[in-house]
Amino acid sequence: MARIVVVGAGVGGLATAARLAATGHQVTVFERADTVGGKLGRYAHDTPGGSFHFDTGPSLLTLPEVFHDLFEATGAKLDEYLDLVPLDPIVRHVFPDGGPAVDSCADPVEFAARIGAAFGDRAATDWQRLWRRAERVWHASSRDILRRTIDSPRDLASLAWRVGDLAAIAPGRTLRGLGRRHLSDPRLRMLLDRYATYTGADPRRAPAALVAVPYAELTFGGWYLRGGLGTLADALLTRCLDLGVVVQTGAAVTRIDAAGGRVHGVRLAGVAAPVPADVVVANTDALTVYRDLLPHPRRLAGLADRSLAGFVLLLGVSGSTGLAHHNVFFPRDYDAEFDAVFGDPGRGVRARPALDPTVFVTVADDPMVRPAGHEAWFVLVNAARHGTAASAVDWRRPGLADAYADRILDVLAQRGVDVRDRLLFREVRTPADLDSATGAPGGSIYGTAGGLLRPANRGPAHGLWLVGGSSHPGGGLPMVTLSAQIVADEIGPAW
Repeated sequence: MARIVVVGAGVGGLATAARLAATGHQVTVFERADTVGGKLGRYAHDTPGGSFHFDTGPSLLTLPEVFHDLFEATGAKLDEYLDLVPLDPIVRHVFPDGGPAVDSCADPVEFAARIGAAFGDRAATDWQRLWRRAERVWHASSRDILRRTIDSPRDLASLAWRVGDLAAIAPGRTLRGLGRRHLSDPRLRMLLDRYATYTGADPRRAPAALVAVPYAELTFGGWYLRGGLGTLADALLTRCLDLGVVVQTGAAVTRIDAAGGRVHGVRLAGVAAPVPADVVVANTDALTVYRDLLPHPRRLAGLADRSLAGFVLLLGVSGSTGLAHHNVFFPRDYDAEFDAVFGDPGRGVRARPALDPTVFVTVADDPMVRPAGHEAWFVLVNAARHGTAASAVDWRRPGLADAYADRILDVLAQRGVDVRDRLLFREVRTPADLDSATGAPGGSIYGTAGGLLRPANRGPAHGLWLVGGSSHPGGGLPMVTLSAQIVADEIGPAW
């Protein structure tokens, strides 16, 4: 039985702790915040008419089998803890030309029919051809990448991919290039480009292999958890406690001790004595690990390319607007948005708030999260990370957050959804707030920007492991949960 310390009680940390405790290890989780969940955050706002509850992080659960596997591995059933609600549409896509919206769904034949009804038969045929390619990429990725450690580019190169798989993955091609090759309708290209943001990347630079992301979502479905996605954190905490895991909130780890090339424990803020450990699992951003907790210049050098962040509005809205659960309102010029979010320091162009961004609106039809006759809106736009570098925006600049919130509401009104006179309240969350709340550097949602190769799960010291969205296999709830499975399997059972 190993003494294991998990740094961070996000989904990756709690999932790893539960798996390791179920196999006989002694596990302690230290979380610097007062609550668990990490980026799976929540916010409640009380009004005279009742309470509004918001998920401030992920709003969609995909690949449900990953979570079924997690709970079964810890001796439980997912349905005993969580109420999964399938979504149709998964996402409503609203385009800037005022034409028909397209509702995605988990039936590929039906989705192609919806595309054909909106954009014509050629567009549907194009999408089906792309879909066949996406299927090959998904199966190759799922088989060879998502459930095993990838420690270096050499590991990727050594995978025994079949020639057809390699052709589908198209090394060196971008997601944007893939869309232009396969999709003649510019609206479908825009729909595909959006999936680069699932990994925090610019579609003009993101690898074509990310076509596996829409395939997974639109094949295995999108799901909502009744009561909000934050209930997943509650369920994982309960599993951990039932399995004997010690979870300490308000406990900030300041250093990982690793003299002689192996971990010995961690240091806590305000505590003189070190906490001994045979294994340390870091559920924190890899940048934080290698810059602050265990300084490692070589590994730090590869983490400069940060993912995009998010600017969020939490709105209490009176009445009903008839929106779907997830809605995406696209801009006229998608490239202008990415130019703003990422900037171009090489040409002296600084990052800035996008004036006409894509706007994501989530409205859960769930009486558990809003009073009757009202809606709780989660509004998200892609944003540059917080900071003073040319590729960042100082989101703490006085007046900026409120002015940009006004701008987003104006943009929604221009796109046919005007709720400015129906707001009971609004709360603003900037990338600087996410940085403060979760320790995500600059508020970057996914750590490093998208790609097949993320920071390795195996750390540079014996007994150090990394889990979470900034490490392999990447961001998003299912990928984070798979990172926990990878690490727990590598550590192995206590017996």
